[in-house]
Amino acid sequence: MISRRAFLRLFGGAFAAGAGAFAYAFIEPRYRLAATTYRFTPPGFAKLDRPLRIAALADLHACDPWMPLPRIEEIVRTTNALSPDLVVLLGDYVSGIHRFGTRPVAIEDWTTVLAKLEAPLGKFAVLGNHDWWEDPEGVRQGLEHNGIPVLENDARKLKTARGTEFWLAGLGDQLAYGNARTGYRGVHDLPKTMRAISDDAPAILLAHEPDIFPEVPARISLTLSGHTHGGQVRIPGIGPLLVPSRYGRRYAYGHIVEKNRHLVVSGGLGCTFLPIRFAMPPEIVLLELG
Repeated sequence: MISRRAFLRLFGGAFAAGAGAFAYAFIEPRYRLAATTYRFTPPGFAKLDRPLRIAALADLHACDPWMPLPRIEEIVRTTNALSPDLVVLLGDYVSGIHRFGTRPVAIEDWTTVLAKLEAPLGKFAVLGNHDWWEDPEGVRQGLEHNGIPVLENDARKLKTARGTEFWLAGLGDQLAYGNARTGYRGVHDLPKTMRAISDDAPAILLAHEPDIFPEVPARISLTLSGHTHGGQVRIPGIGPLLVPSRYGRRYAYGHIVEKNRHLVVSGGLGCTFLPIRFAMPPEIVLLELG
């Protein structure tokens, strides 16, 4: 039988570990920043003479004190240091936390910082559900005023320095209107997006929520998404506690391949609902394709 002293020692150790983990959950979103690299060759990208480097930023959720301007500037500097050919922004730029004393960062301020992203093929964006719920036109205008086109059910053809062409398509948000009680209605139009791709050059699709992936045709070489935050809180040995997807953990995080179709889901940078992350640090995704 365990002695009273041993029990108190064990209980005290468990309490201290729990308290430390709880405190760390508030530290991780504000002070950690990871760069996660995926290297693979999706269909259509095998002929590149050098890998195409794409940096993907998702779920910024700009707000004080959890995602203030200095933190966004750090993210931009770190992204530029990766020397991407292309930068894509996957939605949810505005705050997803409306309690805990948070204050929104003005659209004109965080878009001015994002304008400092550097990539020879440019930087492009889609809007996320929180952008639609807060101020879609304000977010759209702020991004485009700072040289970041917003692709909504549309596509652009890009060409690498060595002449390889590919399409970059952006899907409208799938949860633009409504709420959890009454249901959601999106502005996404996948058939229209596909019609904007007018030849057989390989295509990449930006879609804020990954739930569209089962409907994405094989014509799309790669789909890039955010939204899930990788669960935001991941318990070792258990996994993410909550994934905002009707598919559960199927598209929670990482590089997923189904029927030779590729999806990469970013863990994102900011927080929603609670200003905590655990075992899912904020990340910049770097893809090296080909």
